[in-house]
Amino acid sequence: MTTGVRTGQATAERFKAAVEAGELGAVEELFTEDIRLYSPVKFKPFEGRPMVLGLFGVLLRTFEDFHYVGELAGSAQTAAGAAGGSADSAILIFRATVRGKQIHGIDLLQFDEAGLIKEFTVMVRPQSAVQALGEAVLAGLVADGLVEEGPAPRP
Repeated sequence: MTTGVRTGQATAERFKAAVEAGELGAVEELFTEDIRLYSPVKFKPFEGRPMVLGLFGVLLRTFEDFHYVGELAGSAQTAAGAAGGSADSAILIFRATVRGKQIHGIDLLQFDEAGLIKEFTVMVRPQSAVQALGEAVLAGLVADGLVEEGPAPRP
């Protein structure tokens, strides 16, 4: 096991504990300044620590009964593709409820050399839960002034 995987794994454990405790401040220190979050309901990523933290604030209010149920560690190519190369990664498997819909999902965390989260990809199922999540998150982002009101993002 490389040092990067161990560092990334320690970050994943800290992230998991912070999210389950609803501690947004503890999550902030685990992100790079230029973090990119790839959402299941929006094609373009959320970019930069302020926007991603704003999104996490909304998510922490939106999810009910959120809990992680498993994790995997390794490495994977980043969303930036060949230009971004491969990164130490962790997959955190979660369950939650949004507006009465059960969600099964994964958080793919990809780390920089210092072990901070540089890319974050969320995948959820089923489609009805994705739609409920998208509507709830958009309403929260609008309420917090992070985006302008408009049509719901398309998956």
